[in-house]
Amino acid sequence: MIGSLTRRGIIAASAAFLLASACQTGPSGPDLAAPSIVKGDAATLGFDPAKLAAISTALNADVASGKIPGAYLLVGRKGQVAFEQGFGVQGPGQTTPVSNETIFRIFSMTKPVVAVTAMTLVEEGKLNLDAPVSDYLPAFKDIKVWQKEGDPTPATKPMLIRHLMSHTSGIIYSFIQPTSPIAKAWVAGGEQRQDLNAKDWSEQVVAKLPMISEPGAAWNYSQGLDVLGGVIEKVTGKTLEEAVRERITGPLGMTDTAFVQPAEKASRFAQSQKQDPLYYDYTMKRVLYAGGGGLSSTAEDYLRFGTMLANKGEYRGVRILKPETVDLMLIDQTTADIRAKGLFFPGQGMGFGLGVSLVIDDTKQRPGNGTFSWNGIAGTEWWYDPKNDVFMVFMIQDRALLSEYQRKNRTWIYDALVK
Repeated sequence: MIGSLTRRGIIAASAAFLLASACQTGPSGPDLAAPSIVKGDAATLGFDPAKLAAISTALNADVASGKIPGAYLLVGRKGQVAFEQGFGVQGPGQTTPVSNETIFRIFSMTKPVVAVTAMTLVEEGKLNLDAPVSDYLPAFKDIKVWQKEGDPTPATKPMLIRHLMSHTSGIIYSFIQPTSPIAKAWVAGGEQRQDLNAKDWSEQVVAKLPMISEPGAAWNYSQGLDVLGGVIEKVTGKTLEEAVRERITGPLGMTDTAFVQPAEKASRFAQSQKQDPLYYDYTMKRVLYAGGGGLSSTAEDYLRFGTMLANKGEYRGVRILKPETVDLMLIDQTTADIRAKGLFFPGQGMGFGLGVSLVIDDTKQRPGNGTFSWNGIAGTEWWYDPKNDVFMVFMIQDRALLSEYQRKNRTWIYDALVK
């Protein structure tokens, strides 16, 4: 595995920290140096090997046609991997093949990581899901709501911490409907500033902008997790990067997941064949750590995080969350009315919990009820289906192909699941 010696070295160097950690169980400590990918027999795990092979044929054809320079797909069940393959190369003109150690910009797959970081603070009594955001960031006490005529009026309800995680806060992303008056107001008001840390950006910019709805009234995809990053900075007294590293990526051994990567890892990044300002240099130091989309990671690393959630908060003896806290994250925070009043694009049969989407009606979705997931704008995706005990990680770097491969992966994987 590419980078395995580096991983072992880093894990060994931090052994003292892990041995002292309250998360650790067992006399010898957690085996974090071992790969997260545990191979199993596809047929034994309930998959048709021929249908899995057809996935490989299809993705290889997409590479050969020039549709994508490369991709990576991992599919598993019952804690074991039934299918794992890199396709093509890391970018146009490159010769390095895609592998489970290729680093991808995961964009909004950052959101579940930041949500879990916040939930560790909830467990410690330092953060209250039902407290107003203004209890932590006072500038949010006097938020206003956009009106049709463009004259914002004071909100009648407070924005709560849980609203930030469930995209029901009234906060927006201007790029979703960039020509709308409210989106233009957000851009003009400094939404895209990068010169402030998450806490200051939240208070000095977002709190002064108009919300698209009353808090808790409608689902609109948003920078709520970026503001949550600001709350985490305020509560911990640390940068979001430090909080995530100390509470999530460090304890789980996710040595290739970071807001800023070391320069020596630049050659491991997957690159898009499309010119897009999204794909900035992740080895450059940042002022703003974006809780909604700033991480890069590998499939091997993200499987550690996904496995931790699938195992109710624990990965190889390291407990990040209590089982009841994970269950709390998987309670639908939406209603039919909330979904109808906003721009709810997870789709039919879906709800949304705290930082993750949820399948609530599997007569309208291929993954089983209770499946939790999220994706990144450049085509990365992860899910865990507890009903069928199926998990997947998919990685590309092409925003135009996100929806297409979401559909294809669901068809490929569930067609291959035969028992």
